[in-house]
Amino acid sequence: MNQALGNMRAVKQTLRELFSFYLLFITIFFLGRLGLFVLYYDRIVEAHVNHWYSFVLGLQMDTIVASIILVIPVLLLFTLPRLMAGFVQKFLRLYFLVFLLLVVYIENATFPFLAEFDVRPNDIFINYLDYPTEVLGNIWESYKPQLLLSTIMLGVVGYFYWKKTRKLFSQSFEAAWWFRLLWVVPVSALLFIGIRSSFGHRAANISTAVYTSSHLVNEIAKNSLFAIGYAYYSQKVHGGDADKYGKMDLDEAYTRVSRQLRIPVGDRKRPFYREVKSHFKTDKPKNLVIFLQESLGAQFVGALGNKESITPNIDRLSKESIFFDNLYSNGTRSIRGIAGSVAGFLPIPGKGVVKRNKSQSDFFTVASLLKPKGYHSSFIYGGMSNFDNMRSWFLGNGFEKIIEQPDYKDPAFVGVWGVSDEDLVIRANAEFVKYHKEQQPFVSVLFSSTNHMPFEYPAGRIEPIEGEPLNGVKNAIKFADYAIGKLIDDAKKEGYFEETVFMVISDHNVRTYGDDLVPVHMYHIMGMILGGGVKPQHISKLSTQPDVLATALDTIGLDLSYPILGKSFFEDPEKQMVLMQFHDMYALRNGNKVTVIRPDKGGLTFVYENKHLHSSDHNKSLERDAAAFVHVLNDMYQNHLYK
Repeated sequence: MNQALGNMRAVKQTLRELFSFYLLFITIFFLGRLGLFVLYYDRIVEAHVNHWYSFVLGLQMDTIVASIILVIPVLLLFTLPRLMAGFVQKFLRLYFLVFLLLVVYIENATFPFLAEFDVRPNDIFINYLDYPTEVLGNIWESYKPQLLLSTIMLGVVGYFYWKKTRKLFSQSFEAAWWFRLLWVVPVSALLFIGIRSSFGHRAANISTAVYTSSHLVNEIAKNSLFAIGYAYYSQKVHGGDADKYGKMDLDEAYTRVSRQLRIPVGDRKRPFYREVKSHFKTDKPKNLVIFLQESLGAQFVGALGNKESITPNIDRLSKESIFFDNLYSNGTRSIRGIAGSVAGFLPIPGKGVVKRNKSQSDFFTVASLLKPKGYHSSFIYGGMSNFDNMRSWFLGNGFEKIIEQPDYKDPAFVGVWGVSDEDLVIRANAEFVKYHKEQQPFVSVLFSSTNHMPFEYPAGRIEPIEGEPLNGVKNAIKFADYAIGKLIDDAKKEGYFEETVFMVISDHNVRTYGDDLVPVHMYHIMGMILGGGVKPQHISKLSTQPDVLATALDTIGLDLSYPILGKSFFEDPEKQMVLMQFHDMYALRNGNKVTVIRPDKGGLTFVYENKHLHSSDHNKSLERDAAAFVHVLNDMYQNHLYK
């Protein structure tokens, strides 16, 4: 009798201690969510949705994470024999310390991450871990006070935890082994219910928290540690699963995408590959320079409505260029902008093609297109080209020369992300002058980096904007604008301007944030084409990065054959389609109609007016068109069809 009571008492104490850890993690998650709720309360209220339910869903997300953390302790405490007691107690004390510090750290990191990206830590957080030099330098320069506060908090939490847990699970092994084994099934079943967090056909996942049309309210409901884990799983294990957006026969998918792109599918072994006649045929085709701009959103550009005179060079060049008034990026990261502007490809689910294994060779780019025409190709970057796997992707897909940070002799300025945009254009100009003298046709991609936190640039080049932080986004954009102007002015002085087409385009906006499910207005970016023979005009129709690339190739004066998923404005001036990827969601826009598809959930249809999405009746056909893009793009990548 005494043994039975002792067994029960020991098990109760073990369950009580395990439950205390559940409550501890839930409390930390709740405090983090409450802090975000208070910090963004004005935006949350303005969304006019049921924001209080985010705490209920938040508890569900938090329970999933806490239950996962508790699985190993439960198995160790209820299945191992008494002789392992000392080891288990020491191990679990360290185990919970690691998770406690990890949870506190991630909750702290969520605040600056959400402020920068308007989402909880996700795949961006994971991808940045691959580049510690650049990222740690960026964090140190941008977040010194936050790092200090977080370090103090971690130290205090770790100290008090260690002090209070000397006798952690000290009574657990007083219960007989056979008696503890009896509890494995019911306790494990309880954790299984917590992890699955659903009695329906599908287990709860990160999409469960997407319950309103307000992107921010949905993010509040999520759990940051869960979001990171789910992003890792999606990338490493589940990245190419287009069926998450709804099953579809590939024949139907290609038919739908062909209709949206207004491009015939052609040979399914090389979809959308077609011959395109130039509207500017010439005996001496032009060179092509693509100057990809880091995070230069439309809201900063005077020619697109800004009144602060941040971009005087872009504004004056807009009057001598083909200027895109309604250009939208395909994604929110640089690798999506590279794929759209250099290869004319649209965003696939999971990692972008620049970082994916199957696109490291024999993947279409402007370099592989123009190499048979005698063009020399180069990629010129101010930082280290291995960032985001750019070096491998460019060299593997037709580019002959890479110029990166170590190749600059005595640069005027070096920051966290490499040399300044001024050094970049000076080096590029030197290369182009050499090609010009040798009468060597060239295609070159330049990628700027100044407009990136911590927004570093050399002094004395621009007049800082009054009232704005010296190392803030607006002054960084003004310096980027200065570099654009310098490149074009130097090209005119050196005499190769008339023989070259310049495509200046943003990779994405500086921060894609907003209260809509997909903040469409923050995909609006700058783009223009200028150079020899280009007649100035404004294009007001909806366009996207592959459209600009196709238009630029049109103006160089060559008849070409390619699979670009966009069309020259001169070939199809009435096209009104944009595909946008927002983390794991896709938005397909036709005119002012926008459909949003989410993994493991149905599609939604909206009307886009006054820079906001307004709920509308379902447009089933448009929703299936959006899903069709995911299936087609995934098929083209997985089966090496984009070439």
